[in-house]
Amino acid sequence: MSDSQVGPRLAVLVSGGGRSLQNLADRIADGRLTASIDLVIASNTKADEAACERDLHGDVPIVRIRSQDFDHREDFSDVVFDRCRAAGVDLVVLAGWLSLLRIAPDFEGRVLNIHPALLPSFGGPGMYGDNVHEAVLKAGCKVSGCTVHLADDAYDNGPILVQRCCPVLDDDTSGTLAARVFEQECEALPEGIGVAWSMMLRRA
Repeated sequence: MSDSQVGPRLAVLVSGGGRSLQNLADRIADGRLTASIDLVIASNTKADEAACERDLHGDVPIVRIRSQDFDHREDFSDVVFDRCRAAGVDLVVLAGWLSLLRIAPDFEGRVLNIHPALLPSFGGPGMYGDNVHEAVLKAGCKVSGCTVHLADDAYDNGPILVQRCCPVLDDDTSGTLAARVFEQECEALPEGIGVAWSMMLRRA
């Protein structure tokens, strides 16, 4: 990192529609988040197309790296982190990224994930999107929310950086709960990036 750098350079990894990516780009553009998006990696064709349609407020490289094109998770992960190294990013943000990565040693403590529930509850393999919210409703929870954590080599595991809560209403569906949780995600992810960046600077 350069002496004049005031915020982290980000690689944002996506597997869906890119709403969290758009949120980060908008907050960087209007000054609410001091950072830059230097690379977007999409794990499938749909995510690639969605990212290309987003307004990222600048010329951001978007690349597609599909796990199914590799025989081993390690090989897939190596290619992902090679791209991140080449882009010179400081932090890797898993923003709706569904492919499990093996975290490269030089990126330990530098990979963030956001999960649409209050971990350690409702995490793990298969717990993403509506599956999470349906599980929360089935369990009868009165509170849900989101978690930003440092990622390791297991799904939805690693030290928690930020959690934000919202109520679960009696008439909620998975869709209405998802919308309320996403409102909290829009605040939590930028906050988590700030926490992770501060931790990285203290280690430097």
